[in-house]
Amino acid sequence: MDLSSGPAKAGTVKKDALKGAQMTFVSYGGFYQAGQQKAATDPFAKESGAVVKGDGPTDYAKIKAQVDSGSVTWDVVDTDSIWAQAQCGKLLMPLDYSIIDKSKIPSGLATKCAVPAMQYGFVLVYNKKKYGSHPPTGWKDFYDTKKFPGKRSLYGNPGDAMIGAYESALLADGVSADKLYPLDTAKAEKKLDSIRKDLVFWKTGAESQQQVESGEVDMAMMWSGRAYAAIKNGAPYAPQWNQYFPLMDTLVVPKGTKNPKAAMALINYYLGAAQQAKLTKLTSYSPVNTDAKPKLDALGRNFLTTRPEVKAREIKTDGAWWAANQASLIEKWSSWLSG
Repeated sequence: MDLSSGPAKAGTVKKDALKGAQMTFVSYGGFYQAGQQKAATDPFAKESGAVVKGDGPTDYAKIKAQVDSGSVTWDVVDTDSIWAQAQCGKLLMPLDYSIIDKSKIPSGLATKCAVPAMQYGFVLVYNKKKYGSHPPTGWKDFYDTKKFPGKRSLYGNPGDAMIGAYESALLADGVSADKLYPLDTAKAEKKLDSIRKDLVFWKTGAESQQQVESGEVDMAMMWSGRAYAAIKNGAPYAPQWNQYFPLMDTLVVPKGTKNPKAAMALINYYLGAAQQAKLTKLTSYSPVNTDAKPKLDALGRNFLTTRPEVKAREIKTDGAWWAANQASLIEKWSSWLSG
């Protein structure tokens, strides 16, 4: 398999270099995976000659089952960055940076076993009709049901936990952003208890979007891409970027995949500036190639987390701490949800 005649260059693949190769790209479905297909996997298939099928949604138990059985059918998988960090060298193989060009990825985002798929954030979204003249300014207001009455929603999937809920509760309780870790979960849960009767939970991005579009909740902590989609669909809500939590999906290769070089080539192509710009235009998620210049309308530009004025308001999170402690956090969060 001759992938190229020189150093790797993001966004390129040698014509027909993978002719006849069968590949599977796995992601979370919906408008996001449709955008990935249009921006990257379909054109990669056309140029490389590979047959690239889509599958999903991403399922960590399935990845483990495939790796443990030695029968890996997924080649490139879009995953949560914390899970990817925890599974490097276990369920995931190191990436080959002689095939993948990471020179245009912002410093610190590419790791031994993963590259960013896109950047986004957990953001506070509020109902403009209800709070328009007095909007919430951060997580303290999310937890203040006297000044800001109404239902609010959080991610609440038993058996999972992610950056967001605990951090928001601690910030609302007065913990400074640089003192969040290690997370004081007992303190956070006490703060969460204070608004439990006003909380509604969502398990999928689609569910969070529906809660906002239907007006079921007046505030939500939700993925920025889903907030964008809801507002684009006419929901009278707006994001409050102050204290948002930066997040990213990552692209990984399960250990034991049958054609690792082809998987690396697909990742390299996905990271191109043109592919990333198109993905952003289709999904609102921010690009991971510093040369990407997506052409967006005003709403799309408002949801770019890479803008300096938005980046300056982010809360720095500790992915390495989460990766090391996620199992116990899942246990604690699931217990609190059922309490």
